Amino acid sequence: MRSLLQKTVLILTFASAIASAFPAEKAAPVAPIWEHKLADFSDADYRYAVEQLLQDFERQSGKKLEPGPKKKVGLKIYADSGPGLATPFGLVRGVIVALEKRGFTKENIFLVGLNPLRLRLTGYLPSFSTGVLPFPGHQMFVLESGKYYDPTWFYDSPLPARFDPVTNERAVEQAAGGKSTTTTEEDRKSFLATPLFLEADFWINLPVYTDHPVLGVNGSLVNATLWNASNTFRFFRSPATAPAAVAEMSAIPELRETWAITLTSLQLYQFIGGPYFNSLYTVSEPRLLMSADPVLLDSVMLERLNAARKKNGFEPISEEDARMLDFAAQLGVGSTDTKHAAWQKLGEAPR
Repeated sequence: MRSLLQKTVLILTFASAIASAFPAEKAAPVAPIWEHKLADFSDADYRYAVEQLLQDFERQSGKKLEPGPKKKVGLKIYADSGPGLATPFGLVRGVIVALEKRGFTKENIFLVGLNPLRLRLTGYLPSFSTGVLPFPGHQMFVLESGKYYDPTWFYDSPLPARFDPVTNERAVEQAAGGKSTTTTEEDRKSFLATPLFLEADFWINLPVYTDHPVLGVNGSLVNATLWNASNTFRFFRSPATAPAAVAEMSAIPELRETWAITLTSLQLYQFIGGPYFNSLYTVSEPRLLMSADPVLLDSVMLERLNAARKKNGFEPISEEDARMLDFAAQLGVGSTDTKHAAWQKLGEAPR
């Protein structure tokens, strides 16, 4: 039986979500975090590590990452920091190979990205000069085309203006249906991209980590929410609204039910100056991290970002700056308790 949210217009508020779907008194259990060492960031290195991680996840969770009734799986990539700081191609290829091994056909493994220009600059869309597809046979859903938003699925907020999260200038976005102009009522709405939770059996989040001046951490939660909906740049104008928006959107039951895992490479992450890429403030670690708990993974990466900031003489990101994590934990999305996380550490690929 379909849920009430699928039958009616989706309007979540912070208070109602706490009171109904996710009572605050029910503390989320601390989920495992998997870590796999990498040797050289090659495609072969990624393929081996991803397969070992997914096998161990399936064994411990009892969940098989294989085709279900819809026969499709989605990959939410990250390219919004521009060239130099996007989901590594080797990681995407490794995940695709692992999913094909589990029975998914090439045409039923699709990629989801946000901005067409940044997807093209990072190589996820073909350049105009060559026209070469980086992942031939796989669909690429470009959300800002406006084609993949459903007008019955939206997050409602009274902030009408749309601004770029870095420049604070008015951004050009398209609403549901690809309209270039919108009404005041539509400007209150952030339409959700439905391919991941309506068209796929499950989806895998593949973020890249940076700091963020409003949210503290730009990673798993943000890639699944604000980088996965329309008209979200407006939230970055206020440090009070963006954290609540991320938490509330990440708590949508249908999104959470199909969100299998988050898998991130530490090939490159940025500890200050984000979300735009700045090579002077990046760190590289030869490892993959994976968890079914996006809050816990973001919390672990917050500690890594702060360690890098302290090492380089910068102030750490405070709990107040990263209160998005606490909000999401209160809504039952995950746990911030990194001290009690169950680490599953796997070795590197044989050479």
